[in-house]
Amino acid sequence: MIAMSLLDSLKKLFKSKPRKNIPIVDIAKRFELIGRTGQGSMSKVWRARDRNLGKTVCLKILDKEKTAKFEARFVNLVGIVKPTEGEICMAVRHPNLVRTYEHGLTTDKEPFLVMELIEGLGLNFLIETKAPQLEGHRIEYLTQIAEGLDAMHRQGFLHRDVCPRNIMIDSEGVVKIIDLGLAIPYRPEFCRPGNRTGTTNYLAPELIKRQTTDHRVDMFALGVTAFEVFTGELPWEKAASQQVLLSHVNSPARDPRMFVPDLDDDTAEFLTKGVERDPKDRFQTPGDFRDALRRLPDHW
Repeated sequence: MIAMSLLDSLKKLFKSKPRKNIPIVDIAKRFELIGRTGQGSMSKVWRARDRNLGKTVCLKILDKEKTAKFEARFVNLVGIVKPTEGEICMAVRHPNLVRTYEHGLTTDKEPFLVMELIEGLGLNFLIETKAPQLEGHRIEYLTQIAEGLDAMHRQGFLHRDVCPRNIMIDSEGVVKIIDLGLAIPYRPEFCRPGNRTGTTNYLAPELIKRQTTDHRVDMFALGVTAFEVFTGELPWEKAASQQVLLSHVNSPARDPRMFVPDLDDDTAEFLTKGVERDPKDRFQTPGDFRDALRRLPDHW
């Protein structure tokens, strides 16, 4: 059973009082920006030399206006201040979750995070390029994703944006779940209807229908990710419109054997179960998902 209560040491994150004592850092003085490693809708990400830590890190700088607007949605919906991305990242710890060393504000009041630099490739890149690296490692990679997600749930948070774009595989084959920008505390008030956030093709039907949600929205997104890892395709046609998105609600997923004709029955059943539209019919926890993975033929 997923732990619903947080550690006592995390309770302070959920108070609605103004935040205090957030360190303000002169980015130009502390960091040597080496180059951009990515950009999201709400942030810019840099490879940077941290003069304080004496090593190369990943520096993520959030757009302050977009971040404030996103966090304000929870005040309006829930009536309580949501922990920031930095606070959540500092609160969760697991080898399969990206490690965050520090968070704060720039002198321009932009939120920033200092994270481990992952030398590797995105799972989305491996899928899109049909990389040989996937062969024989699909179960291993998905197992590690499940382990990281299990740790996050047990530590009291939902990721809410699980997808191949947010999975990195480092040079040692270690999986890292990244980008906790949409993560929320796993508390009833944060799971109320109306908070439809995430990457379109990975949204669970209950999110699309703006119903009350729980950890099984992450399980659905993990199921879609697994479907892609094995087939190279999405379970439904890529959602280019609201009408196509509704197919996640109104139509069953495509048979994975449409794309991999020699897929064994057990693996096909596993992939189908992962994207069941009714939450009670899909895998209930990352542990269930992991255990089912381990029963599949290991040549994948």
